[in-house]
Amino acid sequence: RDQPRSRGLGDVYKRQVIGTGAIGIDHIRSFQQHPAANVVALAEVSAQRGQEAADTFGIPDLVTDYQDLLKRSDIDVISIALPNFLHASVGIEALRAGKHVMVDKPMATNAKDAAKLIAASKKHRRRLMVGQNMRFSPEVQTARHLINQGKLGDVYHAKTSWSRRSGIPRIGSWFTQKQFAGGGCTYDIGVHALDRALFLMGEFEAAAVSGQTYSQLGPLGRGNGDWGKGEVDKKAKFDVDDLAVALIKLKSGRTVLLEASWAAHLPENDFFTSQVFGTDAGIMLNPLRLIRPSRIGYVTEEVTPSTPLVNENRMVHFIDVLLGKVEPYVKPAESLAVQKILDAIYASSASGREVRIK
Repeated sequence: RDQPRSRGLGDVYKRQVIGTGAIGIDHIRSFQQHPAANVVALAEVSAQRGQEAADTFGIPDLVTDYQDLLKRSDIDVISIALPNFLHASVGIEALRAGKHVMVDKPMATNAKDAAKLIAASKKHRRRLMVGQNMRFSPEVQTARHLINQGKLGDVYHAKTSWSRRSGIPRIGSWFTQKQFAGGGCTYDIGVHALDRALFLMGEFEAAAVSGQTYSQLGPLGRGNGDWGKGEVDKKAKFDVDDLAVALIKLKSGRTVLLEASWAAHLPENDFFTSQVFGTDAGIMLNPLRLIRPSRIGYVTEEVTPSTPLVNENRMVHFIDVLLGKVEPYVKPAESLAVQKILDAIYASSASGREVRIK
């Protein structure tokens, strides 16, 4: 189809999910919350995982080859919940087949492939969105609104972190193998912390990145977690990062300090926070707090999240985008900019030097 089909609000978008691991199950459950979305098919190479998901969610069609479903004219949306190295290639195939595409983060394993994904979306006139779900939370949406209102004054710096004490997604799974994942904690959870901070600052384009990645505890078998449903190869080499830090200099001159870890000797088991600093006040999540000076010193005020601007369910939001009800809350150009920063973190760590982003 050369043009997206127009639909009334009562019409149903039929969609398929590729991959029924832990995140694939989340995709299915999330899409089923929209009255105009009907999950009609799954693609899964594991017959057992696929059948379990199909039975649990009442999905009529299950195949092992996703290309069988790309040929179906009755499917409008493809949701990609696959290992990172397949995101771009499968996404491009789906776009070529005339499908709208929701792809899980990271967008790809390098910016070149991410750019190809965007180019395919434009060429085939289909919607593409990356599931950066953390920015959809009511707390983040409210924080963004307060910043846009000028409550912080001039924003100049952010600190953001997702750090786990023992949260490697099962040592030996595809997450811990570079050939499948492309990267470790930086791609898995660091991308969430980074995207949230850039979104709050309202700026995604970076000028330079200085980063360092580590692989210290995972290769020793420490820090193992239980996330995921895929197979585990006990003989597979742990060759991705389990901790990373980066200083990102944005084109405006503002900065973001990023920390991410799957495994580290921390007081908390799971620490996810972002702070934004302005000339008049600061904001910190989670919970959402406004820190501001007063006549008696400093006041920390806990802020109740307001009614979200968009639905906090990213899949429901994507269907609303396709129905023309809202503008996309995650734009492909923003996700590409995030991918460039991720690339630069790894390049900087490998070279020991700051990396300039063109």
